[in-house]
Parts: sequence; C-alpha cells; structure tokens
Amino acid sequence: MKYVCYYRVSTKSQGKSGLGLGDQKMIVEHFLREGDVILEEYTEVESGRKSARPKMLEAIRACQKSGAKLLIAKLDRLSRNVAFVMTLRDSGVDFVACDLPDANTLTVGIMVTFAQHEAERGSERTKAALAQKKAKGFKLGKPENLTKAAIDKGRLIRIENAKTHKANVQAKELATLYRNMGVTYAKIAEKLNQSHYLTRRQKLFDGKAVYRLLGRTNE
Repeated sequence: MKYVCYYRVSTKSQGKSGLGLGDQKMIVEHFLREGDVILEEYTEVESGRKSARPKMLEAIRACQKSGAKLLIAKLDRLSRNVAFVMTLRDSGVDFVACDLPDANTLTVGIMVTFAQHEAERGSERTKAALAQKKAKGFKLGKPENLTKAAIDKGRLIRIENAKTHKANVQAKELATLYRNMGVTYAKIAEKLNQSHYLTRRQKLFDGKAVYRLLGRTNE
C-alpha cells in the first residue's frame, strides 16, 4: 500500500522541539506492514481548532497525484473542525488513522460535529451573558472605539485582513483545486458552503463569489 503521511503538532515550540512528532512517527512505523511504502511526509504546526491547513492540502494533492492513502498516526491529528473534515471528504482521498483504522470521514464527521456544537454552545452562552449586561445598561467596549473614524478604520482593517485570513486563503486554494479538476463555479460554491466556508461578508458562496475569490486567474 502507498501512503502519504501527515503529522501535526499544536504549537511552534512543539514544531521546533519535535515534541509529539517522534511519537507520531513511531506509531506510523509500527502500523506499516511489509510492502507498504511512504511516498511523502508532511508536518503541520497548527492548532487543532483551526481549519486552515496548508500542509494538509499539500498532502491531499500528493495523494490525488499518486493514488496513495493519507496516513495519520492518531485520529486527533485530523481536526476538531467540521469544515476541515468535510474538505478532506470532498477531496475524494481515503485516509487511515493508525490508532483507529476503521474510522472514516462519516464517523469522524459525526465526532467533530458534536465537538464543534459544544464549542458553539459555549460561545452562545458568552454572547447571551454580554447581551444581558448591555440590557442592564452596561456599556460594552471602549468609548474611543465607537467614533465614526474608529469604525471606518476598523472596517478597512477587516477588509485588509480578509485578504490574508487563513480560512479565506484555504477556501481559495480549495476552489482552485476544484476548478483545475473542471468543476463549475456554481458547484464549487456548493462544496464551499457544505464545508461551512463563508465569504468576507459572512455570506454563503455563489458562482459569482467563487469567480471573484479566484480573481479570474483560472480562465
């Protein structure tokens, strides 16, 4: 069997020191059977909650090119983010987790959906508490940030940040990948929406939004 290995460490310090990486490689070595071949290895230094995974996208492309399976030492190296798992599912690449070989994108999708649901509930509780404070007359935020100049400046900063935001960059890279496979703009928009990506204005994608996202570079 041909494999492309993906390793993830959660912090830059772990990435530099190799903490956790050696264990993952040892798990992979014990999993491999006679005749198995590792074609390439990719190591990501990232938080498990974030969906932007440039190294994972490289690993997926390597699997698509070689027909290999994606090999992951531990299931928790995938992600706790639904959008990321859906991206892996939509790529058509099979994966194997050494610690749970029978897992697939369906079972993992259910697991991370529940985890994300719990995280969102916590966020909703925080927002509700802040809303109650506001209703009681508390002023939230710094007064100097409520001026028109500050609001306009904040809007410009958000627009600039959107250009380099990891999630936006990943959405563009994923859209480019689909476009190179001949997928229509409308279908790409559907896939991005299914994977819970949003436009800069926090709206669902449509064909025109995908066209703008790609900057007409694929035509």
